Amino acid sequence: MTCVVVIIHTNHYMMLYIKSVRTTAIKKTISLPPDLAKEAEDIARSEGKTVSAVIQDALRRARTARLKRELKGIQHYWSRKAKEKGILTEKELRRYLGE
Repeated sequence: MTCVVVIIHTNHYMMLYIKSVRTTAIKKTISLPPDLAKEAEDIARSEGKTVSAVIQDALRRARTARLKRELKGIQHYWSRKAKEKGILTEKELRRYLGE
């Protein structure tokens, strides 16, 4: 599976797009506690999906959430570094970078 990540960031918002391109499917056996297995089956039934598709969707959402947390951590780090140098606006950043 190939994963393509596109991040769009402006002053007012940040958008994170993740698109997975399926190349092949790999079969794996997983163990679930009875309550999670039942919940996965119930969701699959109500959404007209397979249990496999429900698990895939959950893993994709978990990956997206993890990537967003990592991105926010990186942004926090560089924001702190910029503030330490007195860079508070994009204009100041451009001036600092010599643009």
